Amino acid sequence: MNPTIDSAPVLEARGLVKRYGPLTALDRVDLTVRAGEAVAIMGASGSGKTTLLHCLAAIIAPDAGSVRLTAPGTAPRELVGMPDADRSAVRRSSLGFVFQDHLLLPELTAVENAALPLLLVGTARAAAEAHAAAWLGALGLAGMENRRIGELSGGQAQRVAIARAQVTGAPVVFADEPTGALDSTTSAEVLDALLHATTGQGRSLVVVTHDAEVARRCDRVLRMRDGRIVDSSAGPARAGAAATGANR
Repeated sequence: MNPTIDSAPVLEARGLVKRYGPLTALDRVDLTVRAGEAVAIMGASGSGKTTLLHCLAAIIAPDAGSVRLTAPGTAPRELVGMPDADRSAVRRSSLGFVFQDHLLLPELTAVENAALPLLLVGTARAAAEAHAAAWLGALGLAGMENRRIGELSGGQAQRVAIARAQVTGAPVVFADEPTGALDSTTSAEVLDALLHATTGQGRSLVVVTHDAEVARRCDRVLRMRDGRIVDSSAGPARAGAAATGANR
């Protein structure tokens, strides 16, 4: 049995609605993400998948509905309606982000980029950079801590972004097409690193992707169309594991 099936919910969305003028980007979407689970969100351009990710991550506010975050050791928090300053604090401390173009600061070194979330929550610089360096080493970037982003390959830069997403111990990481700009070999390496840093540590991953290989590695795949989730199924990896268990 996959351990995420019975694990506690860490993120719960109910009745999410988001409109842009006459366009309904999200139409009463419900979603639960459990601790240690990797969830892939797929769909054609304009289906609402990135809007859903942004609402779940408290980047934008839905017009209706709720998003509740339950981080380990804390009381559940309702993100919808939360003041902007408080939402920003939640994003800094409890949520991690990996984007297609990594959005790293080119004037900073790899370790400075990775340490930035800790510095923003008041961690002393030496401690922040030591923790960031440990994550970089775990992701195969030992010895590259002082390189600037322009001195790294695309795959190495994405690993820095993964380290940045995890230095605070965020229980949920959001990834928007994290392998979209990479070749197939580098994409596989980055995906391995991303899963190791999230579900491999008991944390949750929500990833928007067009890449069937990324979806194949996730526990659950959601497919969106016209602002709604039209299908939710076990990822091929989990389905295969379940079938193997059933045949024993």
